[in-house]
Amino acid sequence: MTNKDQQERDKARAQRAAEQAAARKAESEKAPYVALSVQASGIHPSTSRLITIDAVTFTEQGEEVDHFFAVLNPESNPGPFHLHGLSSEQIKEGKRYSQILKALDRLIDGRTLLVHNAELVWGFIVSESKRAMSNAARANRSRNRQRNRRRQRVGHIPKPVTIVDTLATARRLGLTFADIRIRNVATQLGLEAPDARASVARAQADTTQLTREDTLLVARMFFVEHAQGVVASTSPEDLRADRFGLQRSNIRVDAMEVPRVWENPGIYTKERGLVQGMEVVVAPEITMNPDRIIQAIVRTELAYNEKITRASSLVVCNKSEDLTGKAMHGDRKGIPLMTDEEFLRAVEHVKPGKPAET
Repeated sequence: MTNKDQQERDKARAQRAAEQAAARKAESEKAPYVALSVQASGIHPSTSRLITIDAVTFTEQGEEVDHFFAVLNPESNPGPFHLHGLSSEQIKEGKRYSQILKALDRLIDGRTLLVHNAELVWGFIVSESKRAMSNAARANRSRNRQRNRRRQRVGHIPKPVTIVDTLATARRLGLTFADIRIRNVATQLGLEAPDARASVARAQADTTQLTREDTLLVARMFFVEHAQGVVASTSPEDLRADRFGLQRSNIRVDAMEVPRVWENPGIYTKERGLVQGMEVVVAPEITMNPDRIIQAIVRTELAYNEKITRASSLVVCNKSEDLTGKAMHGDRKGIPLMTDEEFLRAVEHVKPGKPAET
């Protein structure tokens, strides 16, 4: 091949790439939102696998445009039936995640991604994408050793403009709920939604239908929350995996890794106030962005923990009755509760602690 031929091929390739980019931009402008819901074999992306994934793109007005659904074969334990409603035979016929990653990239790249419980859903997307890319890279190295030049290209970690979490947004609106599933939270927002509780009819329903219903509810929740002027959104660059594979804010993950230089003085009391070294847990039931609370904890050299332990000193939570989760466990252990606003006032008067023994 002459240099001229190569130049012509490069020029044609660049032109095709430019045309594809223009077409892709037009698609994103027509439908700037993509709602996505998943079902998995477990609750931790680090140890579980995706089983189904459903996505629908939407216009600014909420009109549906493109639809996508896939059953995935993790080629490992798919987890219990009640998590996804699929038989082992149906799962075995599913695709590998690497086979759908490019399609997901086309759906998500350049759009606002709408999900319910972003830590979990985005955690699975990132975890599965990294696994597929790693496996492809390993296969490509093997091909190179065998002089097989055809490389496997599976796609990349999707690149949304931003990620909106409808669950976090509902909490910013001050809604309280013990059941965080999509259908229950949608009902709390005033939307009509099928009952989230297990039933014979639900068990007999088609998984494709149930998953699509969830995806459409996520979108409806977003448009309702957006109309109220409250949206909890995050740039994917501001997130990273914790030890469970959940995609949490850099602020939150960093806070867990801060060395504890002060002794824990024990349970918080109003008389003593906050003291450096006290261990603070932030419950989900607050209306502020949790990162704001966590930053205050780190700044004043209190100790942050994700979970309630025997060493916990205080739980930041806006609920005082019908407690669930962290707040309930803390209350049972006699650990006091404090609202987010009360905490930000109290944290301005943190007292010096006693240095921890090294």
